[in-house]
Amino acid sequence: MKMRVYIIAEIGVNHNGSMEMAKALIDAASDAGADAIKIQSFNTDSLMLRNTPKADYQRENTMKEEGQYQMVKALELGETQQRLLMAYATGKGIEFLSSPFDSDSLDFLVDRLQLPIIKIASGEITNGPLLLRAAVSGKRIILSTGMATLGEIEEALGVIAYGYLEGKNALKHPTRQAFKTAFLSERGKIMLQRVALLHCTTEYPAPFNECNLRAMVTLKQAFGLTIGFSDHTEGIALPMAAVALGADIIEKHITLNRELPGPDHRASLEPMVFSKMVEGIRQVEKALGSQFKGPTAAEIKNLKAARKSIVAVRDIPKGELLTAENIAIKRPGDGPSPMLYWELLGQKAEKTYRGDEVLR
Repeated sequence: MKMRVYIIAEIGVNHNGSMEMAKALIDAASDAGADAIKIQSFNTDSLMLRNTPKADYQRENTMKEEGQYQMVKALELGETQQRLLMAYATGKGIEFLSSPFDSDSLDFLVDRLQLPIIKIASGEITNGPLLLRAAVSGKRIILSTGMATLGEIEEALGVIAYGYLEGKNALKHPTRQAFKTAFLSERGKIMLQRVALLHCTTEYPAPFNECNLRAMVTLKQAFGLTIGFSDHTEGIALPMAAVALGADIIEKHITLNRELPGPDHRASLEPMVFSKMVEGIRQVEKALGSQFKGPTAAEIKNLKAARKSIVAVRDIPKGELLTAENIAIKRPGDGPSPMLYWELLGQKAEKTYRGDEVLR
C-alpha cells in the first residue's frame, strides 16, 4: 500500500531574517497540516564570494542595488536561532528540517541538532564533499535534482553510496572510481532505504511548460528510489498532479504574503492556499486507491438504480414469442442483463408478463 505523502513546508529564507516571522510561518505550516518545515542553514562567507551575482529571479524579486552576498547575509540564521526554531517546531508537533550549504552547517545539523534527515538543495548536487559528509553521517538524505542531468544525479548517488558503505573511512581516500563502484555495488542498495530524489525546476516561479513532471517517473525508473517533487510554480495544481504520478514527497514554499520583499515569496503559497494544497494532496492519495478494477462498495448499492434490465413493454401472454416489439431495455437493473437481449429474442415467454414488468 502506498505510504502517506510527506509534505514539507519550505520556509527557506522567507522569514526575511525575522524570528517572529519564522515562528509565524511554522504556525501556518502546522495549521495547514504539513508534516515538516524546512529552513536553510549556511554561513554566507562559506557559501559564496562577495562578488557573486544574483540570479535573474533574485534581481527581479529583490532590491536591485545589492549583490547576492548582501542579500543572503541578511537572511542568515545563527545556531542559536536555529535551535530556538527547532524547539518551537517540535512544540507545534511538526518536524524540523534544514538544507545545509557548507560543511560547518552540515555538522551543526548532524552532530548538534541531530536531525534524522538532511535535505540537499539542487545547487549542491555537484558538491561532492558536502554529499560525502552527509552520507558518512548515516542520516537519511532527500536530494533535489533541479538543473541536473541523469549523469550528474548518478554521480551524486555514487558519492552518497560510497559514504554510506564506507562510513568515516570514506573521507580518507575518496575517488570518482570508488564512487562509481559503490553505485554499482549490490551493497549500494542501502540507498533504497535512505535516499529520496526530488524532481525540481530551479526557477522562481517556475514556468509550467518547463516543469516536465514526467521526468519524476524517469527518476523512479532510472534509480528505483523514493521520488518526490519540489515545486516552484505558482498555484497548487502541480503538487497534486505529482502525487497522482507517484510522488511520495512534496516540497512547497510557504510565505505569509507573496508581496513581501525577498527572492522566493512570489513562488510561495500563502497559508490559506497552502492548506488547500495539503487538503488536495490528501484527497488525491485517497483517490489513488489500488489497481483493482471492479465495483466498489459505494457503487454496488447503485447498480439497481443505474443499470437496466429486459422488460415487457406490453402484456405478454405465456408462450408468446419475445420480440423487439414486446420487450425493451429499461431501468431498474434487477432483472436480466441487457446483454441477454439477443438470446431472448425468439424465445417463448415462460410466464405471463404485464406491461412494464421486469422479465424473470
